[in-house]
Amino acid sequence: MSIKFTARHTNITPEIKKYCERRLKSLEKLLGYPIDADLILGVEKYRHRVEINVKAKGTTFNTEEETPDMFSSVVAAFDNIEKRVKKERGKLRKQKRRKSRGREVFPSLPLEEEEEQRRLIRSQDYSLKPMSIKEAIIQLETSKRQIFVFRKFDSEKWAVLYRRKDGNYGLVEPE
Repeated sequence: MSIKFTARHTNITPEIKKYCERRLKSLEKLLGYPIDADLILGVEKYRHRVEINVKAKGTTFNTEEETPDMFSSVVAAFDNIEKRVKKERGKLRKQKRRKSRGREVFPSLPLEEEEEQRRLIRSQDYSLKPMSIKEAIIQLETSKRQIFVFRKFDSEKWAVLYRRKDGNYGLVEPE
């Protein structure tokens, strides 16, 4: 951590210097990596102005405060910059959470693995001999399957009989 103090038309008291160093150490802990800080303290007539510039790992935080008292200007400036640092850390956390949540919801699989998961399984749920609808219902009841394909007795056309969720049977007859 490097700190650069600049005083314009005033002297920096040891109390203010010690307070600034303590607050900058807490900012460094909050950010998690070393910081470079420039503090500019100035007095113009009755206004005490404090400007703080903090640079840390690609980001810069700047703030300015003016009050009638130098110490209250320093305190307000550090409160402002600390609030901004916490806000930026919150944004970074949200971005990281969104990225990880997106990965969990949509896992990326190579195309070869997807093709292996989707394969054709042949089923023997059909009858070649013509039968009535009542016979097809009996065949469907005896098997544990949900669908049964058969040829209708009177028209020799194919039909599909299936179990519905309400317990009844459905019939699909192509034209």
